Amino acid sequence: MVAGKVGGMSDRVRWWAAGGAAVWGLLAAGCSRAPSYLHTRGYAADQQAKLGWSLLIIASVVVLVIAALVLWAVLRHPRGEPAPVARSTGGLRWVVVGGIIVPAVVLLVTFIFTMATYSALAAPPAPPALTIQVVGHRWWWEAKYPGRSPGDLAVTANEIHIPVSRPVRFELTTADVIHSFWFPELGGKTDLIPGQRNVTWLQADTAGTYWGQCTEYCGLQHAHMQMSIVAEPAAEFRQWLDRQREPASPPTEAAARQGQQIFTASACSLCHTVRGTDAHGAVGPDLTHVATRASLAAGALPNTRGYLAGWIANPQELKPGTAMPAVGLSPQQLQAVVTYLESLR
Repeated sequence: MVAGKVGGMSDRVRWWAAGGAAVWGLLAAGCSRAPSYLHTRGYAADQQAKLGWSLLIIASVVVLVIAALVLWAVLRHPRGEPAPVARSTGGLRWVVVGGIIVPAVVLLVTFIFTMATYSALAAPPAPPALTIQVVGHRWWWEAKYPGRSPGDLAVTANEIHIPVSRPVRFELTTADVIHSFWFPELGGKTDLIPGQRNVTWLQADTAGTYWGQCTEYCGLQHAHMQMSIVAEPAAEFRQWLDRQREPASPPTEAAARQGQQIFTASACSLCHTVRGTDAHGAVGPDLTHVATRASLAAGALPNTRGYLAGWIANPQELKPGTAMPAVGLSPQQLQAVVTYLESLR
């Protein structure tokens, strides 16, 4: 789904969208969206945070003790004054206790604590509520919710919904290069490796939106490969999933119907799928319910009419290197397509 220059409207769309993308990027770096491992909201992240803080405290104590001993030695024997020759076994005790026994005890304690944490995270504390298949693309995320039959499959992009207070199993694969799946507030990261399926699990103990990021450099737009997890009560999640499994509703407005015709007749339908229509492309994200998502272009833009128009009109300026090309819609065609996409809820 795409466009090149769109007549007299092109410059306005392009500059407004580019400026908006810059502002959105600054906001994305703020506290409201920036992922942080310092504030955990899930069982796995809690266990990892406890381990991390414990290791930090132990390391800090070791550093302080060593610094105190060095300072004590310096003050005990001022510079220029020769140290007395040892006449007892006191020096040897320092070597044995301080150089062997104490480090061995510290390493043993940290080893046991680390292994206990790994054991606690080897499996979720309860059976997973569901399995979500996540596929990494350059530069966006595809999420599939398998059902009991192929017709129950729900597909979305960049925005993953899960039930709150329930562990969820994730099967991770990649369509191209190595990516890394990480939601700092919910758990550690897991790599997506070509030709391999990795499995992890996450649990959100508090309802809300959690932002994640690809943390394995994967090319030009690596920094703009964000995703979000929306944790919500079980009833709301079930309602959302049931809606996602349905095909797109036929548009009712004349402008939206025109937009659907343009969409399915253009290159848009070769790259994107809208279930219930003739658009069956598999290159870009599934757009069946795109209007329900909070952002566009893997978190690069908010999902509003203006940004959506700018993204369609000139994706390469907003996200250089993206696989979304430009095909050249007129201003009227662009507005019709935007109206149609806004109806996909």
